[in-house]
Amino acid sequence: MCGAPDQSLTLPAGTDLEKETVLAGRVVAGGEPVGGAFVRLLDGTGEFTAEVVSSASGDFRFFAAPGSWTVRALSRSGNGQAELVVDGPGLHQAEVLVS
Repeated sequence: MCGAPDQSLTLPAGTDLEKETVLAGRVVAGGEPVGGAFVRLLDGTGEFTAEVVSSASGDFRFFAAPGSWTVRALSRSGNGQAELVVDGPGLHQAEVLVS
């Protein structure tokens, strides 16, 4: 069993998007959500920062700092990635297509 928090798109109570930077999204293959994907967060230099497992509905979420990020998904359905440039606090979303 994974010890990571629930990765639903609903943010935890008390999350202040005026102060916090949240990277969230969904892993998708062929238009369908991919649950159980390993979703990695890489910083602007490509260094590993964090990893979560996508929920059954393909959702993932990271709390991060502003900057350039790569979200990479590895799954049985394939691999894919999305690039995000985050300039400040708020909810920043990305869809990661895997094939």
